[in-house]
Amino acid sequence: MKQRFKLIGMALISASLLACASYPTVNEDPAKNNQATFQKDALDCAKDYPEAGGGVHVKQRIACMNLKGWH
Repeated sequence: MKQRFKLIGMALISASLLACASYPTVNEDPAKNNQATFQKDALDCAKDYPEAGGGVHVKQRIACMNLKGWH
């Protein structure tokens, strides 16, 4: 039984690390492809989608960044 919980825990940690690895960092518009614009857009998305249980907010923030041109 303990092994099953360890396995599930490791799977969840792995999934969350993969989700973070796919966070967009490059904007398709060269004029907006800079650190200041990235931080502003990331903060806007974080305000629109506050932290929620289960990591759903991460997917929502990535989708928000994609709408702003970040890939």
